[in-house]
Amino acid sequence: MSKKFDTNPLDPEFPQKARAVAASTARQTSYKTAEFPAEPSSVTEEETRRFNDARFNAYAFQGVSAPAQSQPSNPGEMNEASSRKVAKVGMPEKFLIGLPYLPFYIGLVAGLILLLVVPKGEPKVRFHAAQGLAAHLGILIVTSILGLVGGLAELGSFIFSAVTVVMLIIFAIKAWKGKPVHIESVDDLTNWLEEKIGPIKS
Repeated sequence: MSKKFDTNPLDPEFPQKARAVAASTARQTSYKTAEFPAEPSSVTEEETRRFNDARFNAYAFQGVSAPAQSQPSNPGEMNEASSRKVAKVGMPEKFLIGLPYLPFYIGLVAGLILLLVVPKGEPKVRFHAAQGLAAHLGILIVTSILGLVGGLAELGSFIFSAVTVVMLIIFAIKAWKGKPVHIESVDDLTNWLEEKIGPIKS
């Protein structure tokens, strides 16, 4: 006695039964599946990729002029110091970026004043002011430690001071000429000083 769900999945007559059911339920339609052309098109790949002037002009900007073609900047101009006057100081930028590197604590005072006066909109001047101030603070700390030790450290302090004076003069000249000056050893202090010491609001 067969049960309700007793079916044979391997019924050899199943394909014929399925086709008969599909044929009896299929609806007649007037639609026909599109076929590919028998012969390849005469249009080549090069012709399909070409974007001629007529099509380009069809996409021209409406109401505004098309952007000018970008010109590659001259690498020599990137590092040139500007002779324009900086706001709230009235002095040329190329002079101000070299001022914080002057030796004998001149640069230390100049860097601090520039950070207090120059607005945040002058990143180049503020960076050099902070970096010069950081360099002077580092030199001051090292010479103070060497001075406290005494003995042979006094000779080391003298040599260190002489070397740093020459180094600061070279940095000042490079900055005045617009050449990049980067003192990696004081990067963290430079960023901290530039961030914490803002211009005095009048």
